[in-house]
Amino acid sequence: MRERSPIADIVGEHIQLRNAGGGNLKGLCPFHDEKSPSFNVTPTRGYWYCFGCAEGGDVITFVRRLEHLSFAEAVERLANRAGIQLRYEQGGYVPGREQGERSRLVEAHRAAAEFYASRLAGPDAAPGREFLSGRGFERVDAERFGVGYAPAEWEALSRHLMARGFTSAELIRGGLAKEGRRGPIDRFRGRLVWPIRDITGDVIGFGARKLNEDEDGPKYLNTPESPIYKKSEVLYGVDLAKREISRRSQAVIVEGYTDVMACHLAGVPTAVATCGTAFGQEHIKVLRRLLFDQSGSRGEVVFTFDGDAAGQKAALRAFADEEKFVTQTFVAVQPEGLDPCDLRVTRGEAAVRDLIAGREPLFAFAIRSVISRYDPSTNEGRLSALDAAAPIVAAIKDKALRQLYAVDLDRWLGFNNERFVMNRIAEISAAPARAASRPAGPRKVAELLDPGVRTEAEVLKLAVQRPALLGPRFEAIEPEAFTLPEHSALHKLILDAGGTAAAGAGGRPWVDLLLGGVPDESLRGLVTRFAVEALRADLADEERYASAMLAALELISVTRAIERLKSRMQRTNPVEEQQDYNRLFAELVALEQRRRGLRERATGS
Repeated sequence: MRERSPIADIVGEHIQLRNAGGGNLKGLCPFHDEKSPSFNVTPTRGYWYCFGCAEGGDVITFVRRLEHLSFAEAVERLANRAGIQLRYEQGGYVPGREQGERSRLVEAHRAAAEFYASRLAGPDAAPGREFLSGRGFERVDAERFGVGYAPAEWEALSRHLMARGFTSAELIRGGLAKEGRRGPIDRFRGRLVWPIRDITGDVIGFGARKLNEDEDGPKYLNTPESPIYKKSEVLYGVDLAKREISRRSQAVIVEGYTDVMACHLAGVPTAVATCGTAFGQEHIKVLRRLLFDQSGSRGEVVFTFDGDAAGQKAALRAFADEEKFVTQTFVAVQPEGLDPCDLRVTRGEAAVRDLIAGREPLFAFAIRSVISRYDPSTNEGRLSALDAAAPIVAAIKDKALRQLYAVDLDRWLGFNNERFVMNRIAEISAAPARAASRPAGPRKVAELLDPGVRTEAEVLKLAVQRPALLGPRFEAIEPEAFTLPEHSALHKLILDAGGTAAAGAGGRPWVDLLLGGVPDESLRGLVTRFAVEALRADLADEERYASAMLAALELISVTRAIERLKSRMQRTNPVEEQQDYNRLFAELVALEQRRRGLRERATGS
C-alpha cells in the first residue's frame, strides 16, 4: 500500500511542498499554525516529520491524522485512490457493509452525485437548466462542475442508493436523507444541486438551490454536518483551484457556487467559496497551506464583495482575519453591486478578470469605507472621519505600513498636516487602554471599525443593565439587525429568557437568569462584560437615551435594507420589468419614510 501511495503525492494534495535540498521537501504543517515551514517530507524513505509540533510518520499515519480515520479506514482510502482491491486474511473480499464508515459515505456521495447529474437532462429538470442558462452556463459547464438536479420526489435518491446496497442508516448519517414515517426521505427535492468536494476531489456534501420561489424552505440548502462534511473546513471549488492557487500564489474568495463557476470559466481559476458559513479560521488554514504562506511570501488573498453596504460590512469583517495571513490581502468590489456571475452575464468574461485585476489592498478599502460615511467639506466631518478611521490605521501591525497609511489618510481627508493626523491616531488608539471600564485584552477589530457594532453593543448593554427602558421594541428587533454573531446570540438568549418583560427591575437576579441559560463560555463572558461595562452616555434622561439607541439600531437595519433595494433596482430594467421595478420603487419610498422617522427619534428631535 505504501509503495502504491507516494507520500509526496498524498501530502501534496493538501499542502504546497517545495524543495528543501538533500532530497527533502517542506511545507506549512497542516496540524498546527506556523509562520515558517517546518513540515518535512522525505519521498525516498516515505516519511514525514514536523519539527514544530514533533509529529511524524508514514503515508498511512498522515492520512489517519489529517482526516481522523482508523488504521483500516486510512488503508481503505489509500487503496481506493490507488485502485487496489483489498482482501482480509480471515474472510476473503471485504463486502461493502464491512468497509470503514468514511469510505462508505464517500462512495454513497459519489453515487448520489452521478444520480443527480444524470437527472439534469430529464424533462422535470427544465427549470434547473433554465436557471443555469439564464446565468450564462452551458451544458458542458454544468458537466465540468458536476451540477445536477434533485427530483421533486420524496424517495428518488434513497431508492436508487438503497438498491445499490447502501443502508438507510448510512444515507441519514451522511446527510443525503432524513428519517421519514416509513423510512428515509430525500433531503434535497426539486432543487439544482452542486456537489461539494474535499481537497482530494471526493464528494462529501451538496449545496442545493430552490427553483420554485413559492415553495417553503431556504433558497440555498446545504448538507448538514456529518462524519465527512465539516462546513467550517470546506471550500467549494478547492479541488479544482488548488493547483492554480499554489502556482499563482493567489486565492480569490467569492460568495457562491455560481460565482466560482463564473470565475473559473472567465479565466480566474483560483476562485473558491465557503459553503453556507462565514469565512473563518479553518478556511484560512487550508489556504495558507496551499499558498505556502510564510514570511516574505508574495502571495495574495482577494476577497470579492458587492459594492453595497452589506458587501462593505462583509469586507470589513474580513479585516479581522487579515493578520492571520502573511500573504497580502485585497478586496475586489464591483461598485454596481454585481457579483462575478452577474458580471460575466452582463459585461463578459473580461470584466470578471478586470474585477480581480483591479483589487485594492484591504487596509486601503477599510479606511476608505469608513471615511466615506462623513462629509469631507466641513472641518467637523473631516475630524469625525479621522477619528473613525484612526483605529484601523492603529491596528496595522507593521510600523512602516502603518505610517504610510497615516500619510494616505491625511491626503484623503485633505488636512495636509501629517503630524497632526499621526498624533490623532495615537490619541484615539490609546483611548481604549485608558478607559477603566474596558475589559482586559485587545478590542475586536470589527468593533473598532463599525460604529453600528458599537450601537448594537449599547442596546444589548441596556437590555442587560436597564431592561425596563427598552420594553417590547427590543423583542421586535430582528436577528439580522446584529452584525456580530455573539451579539445575535445574546439577543436570542435574552428572548429565550422571557425578554425584557421577564427581567423586572433587572439587577443581579436578571443577570443570574441570563448566565444560567448561556450555551457556551464565550457568551457567558459577553453577558458578564455587558453587566459591568459602563454605558457610553450620561443617563440623565434614561428613557430618552434608550429610545434613541433603539432607533439608531433600527435605522442601521433600515439603511441596509434601502441599499440592498437600490442595488436590486439597478439590476432591474424599468421598461422590460416595469411591474417589478414599480414594486421595488414603492418599497423604497416606504423605507425612506421610515428612515426619516427613525432619524428624528435617534437624534431626539
